[in-house]
Amino acid sequence: MTEVQTRGWFGRRKRSVVPDDVPSHKYLDEALNQSKREGLQLAVRARTISLAVIGIFLIYLNPHYSVVYYEVLLVGFALIGWAQLKIGRVGRSRAELLLLFLDLALMTVVLVVPNPFDQREWSIGMQYRFNGFSYFYVLLAGAALAYSWRTLFAVAGYTAMLWMGAYFWAREQPSSIDHLSEKMKTVLSDYPHILEFVDPNNILIQARIQEVLIFAIVAGIIALNSWRANQLLLRQADAARGRANLARHFPPNIVDNLAARDQPLGDVREQPVAVLFADIVGFTKMAEAQTPDAIVALLRDFHSRMEACVFDNSGTLDKFLGDGLMATFGTPDTSPDDAMNALQCAQSMNAIMKEWNAARQEANLPPIRLSVGIHYGDVVLGDIGSERRLEYAVLGDVVNVASRLETLTRPLNASVLVSDAVINAAGGAETAEKLGYTATGPQEIRGREQTISGWQLARNDG
Repeated sequence: MTEVQTRGWFGRRKRSVVPDDVPSHKYLDEALNQSKREGLQLAVRARTISLAVIGIFLIYLNPHYSVVYYEVLLVGFALIGWAQLKIGRVGRSRAELLLLFLDLALMTVVLVVPNPFDQREWSIGMQYRFNGFSYFYVLLAGAALAYSWRTLFAVAGYTAMLWMGAYFWAREQPSSIDHLSEKMKTVLSDYPHILEFVDPNNILIQARIQEVLIFAIVAGIIALNSWRANQLLLRQADAARGRANLARHFPPNIVDNLAARDQPLGDVREQPVAVLFADIVGFTKMAEAQTPDAIVALLRDFHSRMEACVFDNSGTLDKFLGDGLMATFGTPDTSPDDAMNALQCAQSMNAIMKEWNAARQEANLPPIRLSVGIHYGDVVLGDIGSERRLEYAVLGDVVNVASRLETLTRPLNASVLVSDAVINAAGGAETAEKLGYTATGPQEIRGREQTISGWQLARNDG
């Protein structure tokens, strides 16, 4: 299990514990999958090029038909790389670890076991004279491109086990040139330290340990760098999630600004905000005659159209409410145009509904009636909920009044009903008249002793 610490889109640090092989959220899932796929593709391409270069180099080193043995083994490496690309996935994978082990085992065989097609007298000890261990670094480089930093430690462990196992196997194998060692011992009897290095049957364990140790150190350094890159990927995925969350509520033009803040929405505070409620009139009756799929499709279409109107007029989409929505104008930051933006949003919603209903009429579908209520005043902005789940909310009497105004549109047969406070903040009666609003006089609001003077907009949504 892994503990992941991230910064939420409200600036708070939070911790979550997830299995090592399970992405914590869809943005991380997408980022890891994309990174893994790109890494595997790069690794296979690099492997293919490397194998081609090595294949040509081997022909140069050994221009003899016996080199075919090594060329065939190179094809084996290529097939293993292709298999790794096919089965690669994010998280722990025993199949991938098995392929890595086969990769390293095949390399060990190539470097230690003499070519069976080479008719020259040879010893296994002579195989080590070519310093072929450096080819393991090609596999390590490919693993660094394709796998997580943890897997690089597995590569180092497998390599050490196979290489030292090959050493103990090789030292027990008989040699066809033992007599040569005896002759060299006679010639170099006074120089035992030189004999140790030139004896064709002597496999130096010190050199093998040194090779494995340096390989493990390099693998560890590369793993550390891979870990750092993984942390960057996690931060980028978390940033993408935060930006996506912001984009669900705010217009695209202010998402960049909010994403750059440590606390995008600020502390708990009170400020003037225009609150808008929009709802489909008679949706319950309409839904009775629709299939579930048709209802969901209609709501998605409705919400997407209304969302565009909110964002196009610098509003914040607070939440969807079944067949309606709540939007605010003046969050997270206020502006002198908040009330006017709310009025223009209502105008845009009516215009969009008129166009949509015209298209529905051509398709022999019933029209959809929209009702909108807007109020303006001081609200409280802040987090509500528990420590396990917080939601940034707009609270206060203004919200309740806006909702009641939307409900009052039905008896008034209006498409939009706004309070005097909205009109006054937007420029007064002259502005209302320009936009087509007419005064309704004082309106009783359920649950409220004082009446609210309102302005209504005649229905024109089809």
